[in-house]
Amino acid sequence: MALVGGATGLIGDPKESGERTLNSAELVEEWVNKIRIQLERFYDFSGSNSAQMVNNLDWTKDLSAIEFLRDIGKHFSVNRMLDREAVAARLAKDGISFTEFSYQLLQSFDYLELYRRYGCTLQTGGSDQWGNITAGVDLVRRVESTSVHALTTPLLTRADGKKFGKTESGTIWLDPELTSPYAFFQYWINADDRDVPSLLKTFSFKSETEIAELVHASIDRPQERAAQRALASELTELVHGPGESAGAQDAGKALFGGGELTDLPESTLAAALTEASLGEVAASEVIDGKLPAIDELLVRCGLAQSKKAARRTISEGGAYVNNVRVEQEDWRVPVSDLLYGRWVVLRRGRKAFAGVVVK
Repeated sequence: MALVGGATGLIGDPKESGERTLNSAELVEEWVNKIRIQLERFYDFSGSNSAQMVNNLDWTKDLSAIEFLRDIGKHFSVNRMLDREAVAARLAKDGISFTEFSYQLLQSFDYLELYRRYGCTLQTGGSDQWGNITAGVDLVRRVESTSVHALTTPLLTRADGKKFGKTESGTIWLDPELTSPYAFFQYWINADDRDVPSLLKTFSFKSETEIAELVHASIDRPQERAAQRALASELTELVHGPGESAGAQDAGKALFGGGELTDLPESTLAAALTEASLGEVAASEVIDGKLPAIDELLVRCGLAQSKKAARRTISEGGAYVNNVRVEQEDWRVPVSDLLYGRWVVLRRGRKAFAGVVVK
C-alpha cells in the first residue's frame, strides 16, 4: 500500500526550523492525484494481487476533535513526546506549535487504520520517520493488543554530507513539470565521482559485476563519466520512459555539437536551455529580420560578463550559434535560423552553452 497524505498534507511538510506551511484542500488534492500518476511507474495497481494507493483523508475527514482526543490522544505520553530529538531541538530553539507537536498522533493513527482496514502489519519509510512509525506500532499494540512492525531505511546522503531530498538544495523531482527529463538526466550525469558507487548499488538493477566494471572504468577514465552515464540512462528510463531517456541523451550530445539540434523536440530543447541559462529578446528588437548582435546575445544569456568579454570570445573562435562558429562581433542571427521559430542555442567553447528565446 502506498500511503499518501491527503489529510496530513493539509498541515504541510515538516521543516528543520519554523512551522509547517499550511496548504489548501484543493492544492493537496491536486498533489495526491499527481502522486498516483508518478507511482504507477513503480507499482502495479491492476490485477488480483495489485498494490493499493490509500489516502489518510479517508479516515480523518469525518473524525471530530473530541473523538480523536478521547480515542487516540489518551494513549500518548507527553513526556515521551517531549523526549523526541526533533521536538526537543525545536523547543530549545524557537518553540513549537500544538499542530507541529501533535503531528505524531496523526501519523500513528494512520498505522492503526491501515491495520484495521487492510491488515497491514509492516510500515516502511525513511529513517527520519522512525519516531513516528514506532509511535504507530505502540498505538496499535495499546488499542488492538497485537504486534505490528516497523522498517526504516537510511536516508541517502551525498559526499558533502547533505541528504538527497526535497528539503535540501539540488532538489530532484519525479514530476517532469518540476524536473524535466533532460534536467533529471543531467543531474545524474553530474553526480560526484565519490557518490556514484553507492548510487549505482542503490538505484541500478545492474549486477554487482557490471557495477564494479563501471566504477573501475570511471576511475581509469574519469573524463568519460561512464558510470554516471549508465546511471543517468537507467534512472531516466525508469522514471520517464525509454523515449525520454533517449531524448535526454540526444539533447546532451546536440547541445555540445555532437548532434543535430533540429532533431530535438521543442519541449526538450526548451527544458535544456531553461535549465542552463536563458536570455530573452523582445519581438520589437527584431529589426530587418535579425536579432541583436551576437555580442549582446552572449551577455544576455550569461555566457559573457560584458560585451568586451563577448567580443574577445568571438575573436578567439570560441563563440557558436546553433553549433556553427561565429567570427564577426556584430553578426546578427537571422529569424530564419531560429529553432522552432523562437530559439537560439549559444555556446562558449566546448562546455558552456545557454539559449536565447524570442518573445
